[in-house]
Amino acid sequence: MAESKKATLALMYDFDRTLCTKDMQEYSFIPNVNMTPEEFWREANGLAAEHKMDRVLSYMYLMLSRARAARKSVRRESFVALGRDLEFYPGVDSWFDRINEFGETLGVEIEHYIISSGLREIIEGSSIFKNFREVFACEFLYDVDDVAQWPKNVVNYTTKTQFLFRINKGALDLSDDLAVNEYVPEDRRPVPFRNMLYIGDGMTDVPCMKLVRVNGGFSIAVYPPGREDTAENLLRDGRADFIFPADYSAGSELEKTVLDIVRKMAVTDSLKRRGASQMEMVSQ
Repeated sequence: MAESKKATLALMYDFDRTLCTKDMQEYSFIPNVNMTPEEFWREANGLAAEHKMDRVLSYMYLMLSRARAARKSVRRESFVALGRDLEFYPGVDSWFDRINEFGETLGVEIEHYIISSGLREIIEGSSIFKNFREVFACEFLYDVDDVAQWPKNVVNYTTKTQFLFRINKGALDLSDDLAVNEYVPEDRRPVPFRNMLYIGDGMTDVPCMKLVRVNGGFSIAVYPPGREDTAENLLRDGRADFIFPADYSAGSELEKTVLDIVRKMAVTDSLKRRGASQMEMVSQ
């Protein structure tokens, strides 16, 4: 029998306050339009309430509106440049290489994904963008002069879950609605749910955390030191398997637990494959 390809594990992350220390707009964009974070989010939420609109669409609209009022560029390259100013939690910069190297010792391939309501363009400009197989996030549509005109993709707390199925089925092209909805037997899906780990920080991650957990995967809630209330609620309510301070450093409790999860996934996948192989042999 031909040797089967190695198992693929997917580590999926929220971005704001999960990998970087605050909402990505707060590092440079909001100060550049002469607002405080409190002013910007209050106006964005007020706009959403007034017009009964999605809060993510509201903040995207306000970004364009406030940037133009402050005579700031809304070209794609300008949004990407904002990514250079992001600050990450300890250990994030080397995290992906360390996790990948551990996966190699177990004979599994690890893929990293972002599922975020933040702006993809800003993530693209960050130092860690190169580590991700794909980034699913909000994005603007640009005209021929590279100027933002309209939201192209919007990711809110419930639409986040579609990307779990896209990763599960390998249907990563957002323009392809057929592949993500097409029936694919569980044993033929590139990334089984049991091989998924979702890491987030708050209530907007609940649908993804819950979906991954009920299908055999794991979820972890991280929090800034001293601000564990939300994470504790996620653990208490059965949304997260574990909670940890957002410390991605080598030897941290977060890293130790993720390595144990990766190890368990690798063993479980190996046993599943072995059982399937034997079943195939006796069925011939």
